[in-house]
Amino acid sequence: MSDHRPAVEAADEADEAVDTDQNAPQDSGPEPATTRAVEPTDRAVAASRSAKLRTRRVLRRTLIALPVALGVLVAGSYTTTTLLDIPSPPTLVQLLTTEPSRQGDLFATRTIPASATPAPLPVHNEPLPATVPWKGERVPVEQFLTTTHTNAFLVLRNGRLTHEWYRNGVGPTTRLSSWSAAKSVVSLLAGQAIEQGRLREDDRLVDILPQLKTGGAYDAITVRDLLDMTSGVDVPENYNEYYPLTGTARMYLTRDLPAFAHDHRDLQFRPGSQGAYRSIDTELLGQVLAKAQGRSLADLLADNIWAPMGAQDSATWNLDRDNGHEKAYCCINATPRDYAKLGQLVLNNGRAQGKQIIPLAWIKRIATPAPHKVDGWGYSAQWWHPPGGNGKDYSALGVYGQYIYVDPVSRTVVVKLSDYGDQQDEQETFDALRTIAHSG
Repeated sequence: MSDHRPAVEAADEADEAVDTDQNAPQDSGPEPATTRAVEPTDRAVAASRSAKLRTRRVLRRTLIALPVALGVLVAGSYTTTTLLDIPSPPTLVQLLTTEPSRQGDLFATRTIPASATPAPLPVHNEPLPATVPWKGERVPVEQFLTTTHTNAFLVLRNGRLTHEWYRNGVGPTTRLSSWSAAKSVVSLLAGQAIEQGRLREDDRLVDILPQLKTGGAYDAITVRDLLDMTSGVDVPENYNEYYPLTGTARMYLTRDLPAFAHDHRDLQFRPGSQGAYRSIDTELLGQVLAKAQGRSLADLLADNIWAPMGAQDSATWNLDRDNGHEKAYCCINATPRDYAKLGQLVLNNGRAQGKQIIPLAWIKRIATPAPHKVDGWGYSAQWWHPPGGNGKDYSALGVYGQYIYVDPVSRTVVVKLSDYGDQQDEQETFDALRTIAHSG
């Protein structure tokens, strides 16, 4: 889930709605679709953005905890959880007591082996600034880290590890969940597939996954729409307390992601007409990649990025079930230094160990905001462009405070992995990261 957002991104746009009968069986034939259009809202205004962020924080408080808590009550027996095709009651209970950073241990995984030629990060210690901005004040860096429940914090300048900090109980070899920062990794895999000619941004989703055809407006969704969060697929990031096992929370728990995608083909707005953060977009993109490449996402990551960039440690990717499908929208579990290497790979224009791993054209793609903002922020191919700063920085971002921040101007990468709970404070966090990036 997301990044924000893995689990919950409040998307309260209702600019255009499309009502289609798209949950019919595949052999039901085309169904008519109607479209209702409403004038879009200008959320570039700072006040609107602040209100939006506050709304997201409130909604995210219930993203996992409330649906799981209610799910335990509703799914009080193994029979019920089997019928719902979600984890058993003991696993649901464990989700309530396990830190978000370690919830990957509760689900099936596929392994991404360490590189056969690991490339340790060169170390060159440098001091951090004495203080960083935080909510209208200046606070010591360590206070910022502890206040935001940081587990690991790494700073790279010019490819050298200049600062490394861990909370008690966490170290360089501890695997921590990416949550929606995984979306940005899926983007890198998509860029490779496009460069290889196996995929095009103009390809229609249903031409690659024909089982999803509806005969309606859904069929117009393209790979570009999935990349830039403009598909309009109505699987909300927000949570309805009366229907706890719905939306992204249900997708997180389902044990059959292809079936979930097939059962959720209604649209909130016309594909390509606006942006709205939806984890389902990345999930669909992941299914497209696996089909186009004929391999699992974990295997693609292992062979096409992890090995050539010199990852020091093995990682895992959570699946919907044993030997199932990767949760493309979230849930890579990796060590902090290897997350830092991913950031450095992007900062180095896709190069690592003397090889062009990610196409330069794709680095330019993710570094340039797409036409439609997402929840009021710049966004491009699964990478965020937060407001402010020098206008050149961008970041992978995951709920509970996961950041792989890249600033090409200062040649800095910052990795922050956290268990910040229901208080995301993304804008304030980016302000602090920017101060650190430009303090050298």
